[in-house]
Amino acid sequence: MMGLWSSLLQSNMIASALAQIPQKVLWRYDGEKPDSLGENTRIYKWIPQNDLLGHPKTRAFITHGGTNSIYEAIYHAIPMVGIPLFGDQPDNLAHMKAKGAPVVMDNIKTTQPQDLVDGLNAVINDPSYKQNAMHLSRIHHDRPMKPLDEAVFWIEFVMRNKGAKHLRVEAHNLTWYQYHCLDVFAFLITVLTVVLYVFFKMCKFFIMRCCFRSKRKSKKE
Repeated sequence: MMGLWSSLLQSNMIASALAQIPQKVLWRYDGEKPDSLGENTRIYKWIPQNDLLGHPKTRAFITHGGTNSIYEAIYHAIPMVGIPLFGDQPDNLAHMKAKGAPVVMDNIKTTQPQDLVDGLNAVINDPSYKQNAMHLSRIHHDRPMKPLDEAVFWIEFVMRNKGAKHLRVEAHNLTWYQYHCLDVFAFLITVLTVVLYVFFKMCKFFIMRCCFRSKRKSKKE
């Protein structure tokens, strides 16, 4: 089993939970050693995540739900315990939860050690999580050809067709100011400036007209 996610604020909570499971834990963690770190847990500043997920003894994966991490876990058919933090992570884990592959912690701020222990025990001991992960992995691997063969084909395709210029995107033919959309920004700024100028002139005209009428009324009175 391996761990990826770490937080300075919740490090002791996570370490306390990991110490309660019988499996060995590898935790990617860069910070002060937690006081509650168990003897079964080893912390490292860097871990070859994909290689460890592919190890036959890996039982579960604690992840924050990043896209790359999820795809690596699916590739190797490893069930997950998800702790989403921000961005697309909650949505990614929600999609995985609908497929039955992970147990997801709703909020890291309110997660207790026992919640994490229960989640780990579920994905490790309940065979349904592993079966669902294997099902996703089989779909992921179901390709017409191996990725290496596909890469070789396209390299040879480009060589046969002398660079395959017909596949080059039109961005290569744009000038630097077109590529960065500076001409579009200049047009939009010009339109906005004209609109604001006309609006300002109209407001000024109506204000002066109202002031002129008020002065005429005051003179008549």
